[in-house]
Amino acid sequence: MVHSVELLFDLDTEAVIRRAWDDLRAVGIVAQQPAARPHATLCVAQQIDEAVVPALAGVAGRFPFRARLGATLVFGRSAGVLARLVVPSGELLDLHAEVCALAAPYLRPGPMPHTEPGDWTPHVTLARRIPPDRLARALGIAGRPAEISATATRLRLWNGDTRTEILLG
Repeated sequence: MVHSVELLFDLDTEAVIRRAWDDLRAVGIVAQQPAARPHATLCVAQQIDEAVVPALAGVAGRFPFRARLGATLVFGRSAGVLARLVVPSGELLDLHAEVCALAAPYLRPGPMPHTEPGDWTPHVTLARRIPPDRLARALGIAGRPAEISATATRLRLWNGDTRTEILLG
């Protein structure tokens, strides 16, 4: 499994995303697990040393800030990943660049593709491995509401091996 530094949202935003997960599951689409927490991944690696936590302490002053979840996205070709775009504001892009720079020395063996500044699509994952014949149905569910007004509240360090989190800030 992987480790990641993730952006978390306010409880109202989490509730909207969880409703989408529930609605997708209700029609047989493999959504995120109920125990998962809605988030946007800022950086990811096979391993992130926990020493990154004090290194990231300085970004706590950036929170909270307003964010918007916009368009529905599909990543992949045959069995896609369904997500909602986190509209890339200057504030979000600056945070991402700072987190990536501060975390870089702690990523082993290094950052995974598509998470570095200039090559990152900020998003919240809704479902994975959607067969093509269910994609239209999934898009209809995932796109409601058309836009979600959110508040980014803090970061967390996620350890996918142990399924544990360390909240930052």
